[in-house]
Amino acid sequence: MAYDEEILRRARERFEAAREERRRTLESRRANAYRREPRLRAIEAELRQTSARILSAALRHDGDPRQAVRELREKNLALQAERKTLLLKLHLRADYLSEQPACLICKDSGYDSNGRMCKCLREYCAEEQKKSLSQMLNLGAQSFDTFSLDWYSPLVDGEASPRENMEWVYDECREYVRKFGTDGGNLLFFGPTGLGKTFLSAAIAREVSAAGFSVVYDSAAHIFQQFFDAERFDSDETDTRNVRRVLRCDLLILDDLGTEKRSAFVTSALYQIINTRLMERRATILNTNLEPKALTERYSPQIASRIEGEYQIFGFFGDDIRQLRKDNDGNPPVSWD
Repeated sequence: MAYDEEILRRARERFEAAREERRRTLESRRANAYRREPRLRAIEAELRQTSARILSAALRHDGDPRQAVRELREKNLALQAERKTLLLKLHLRADYLSEQPACLICKDSGYDSNGRMCKCLREYCAEEQKKSLSQMLNLGAQSFDTFSLDWYSPLVDGEASPRENMEWVYDECREYVRKFGTDGGNLLFFGPTGLGKTFLSAAIAREVSAAGFSVVYDSAAHIFQQFFDAERFDSDETDTRNVRRVLRCDLLILDDLGTEKRSAFVTSALYQIINTRLMERRATILNTNLEPKALTERYSPQIASRIEGEYQIFGFFGDDIRQLRKDNDGNPPVSWD
C-alpha cells in the first residue's frame, strides 16, 4: 500500500506547512513571554548551555565526571523551577515556552520508529486523495449507502430483471471492496450510459481510498493524452509523473473507455496500462459503453484477450436513470407496467 508521488508530495507540503506554522506560533509565544518577563529569555539561554555542558561532562574520560554532572543537573532543575514560577505569575502554562509535537508517535517527523508512515501523515494523504477524486466524482453523494435499486425495473428482461442484475452487481462490488488489498482483482463495467457504472465506480473509489490505498480515477481520453504528452520530445517530469501514477497506483479506474479518438498510439497505451498493471498485480476497473466483443474490433485481440481472461465482467442494462429522474421529478417510478 503506497500513495502515488503527487498525492504524497502535496500531503508532505501541507504537513511541513502545518509544522512550520506551529514553529512560528511557538516563536510568537516566546517573544510575548520574553517581552513581559525578560528574565525568561536569560533562563532559556542558560538552560540550553547547561544541557550542552551536562552532555560534555558525561563524555569526559579524564577523571570522574559524576560530580560535575550532578551539579549541572541541579542547576538545570533550579532554572526550570524558576522558569515555571515566572510563567505561572504571568498566568501562562508551565510548558508555554516548550516545543510540543502535534503527534507523540512520530514527533512530527511523519514516520514512526520503524520507518513506516505515521497515522498523522496518512491522514494528510487521505485528504489529498479525496480532493483528487472529488475533482471528477461527487463523493458526497456517490456511495454504497446512497445507491438505490429502486431505479431499476423489476420486470424480467431475458434471464433476469435489471433490478436482479444490479442487486448482484452491487453485492459483488461490495465484496470487491471488502477483499481489496488481498484479492482486489480487475473489473469491466459495460453498458449504455445512465445505468450506474460511474456511480458504483465512485463508491468503490471512495471506500478503497478511505482504507489508505492510492486511487486514480480519470477519463480514458485524459489518461491517453497524458501518455502522449510523456512521449513528446519536450516532455517534463510532470508528464512522466502522471504516467507513473496511472501505472503504479493501487487502483486505477479508467472511465468512458471507447469515447476517445481512435489511433494506434491509444491502442498501444491501453495495452501498456492493462498489461503492466496485470504483471504487477495492481487492480484496474474499466468503464465502457462498448460490448466486450466490440473491444476486439476497436483495440486489438490481445487487449480483448487480457480483459476476458483477467477481468470480472459486469453488464449493465435497464432504463437510463438520468431520463427517469427527469420524467419522474427526481423520484423512482412508482409503477413499471
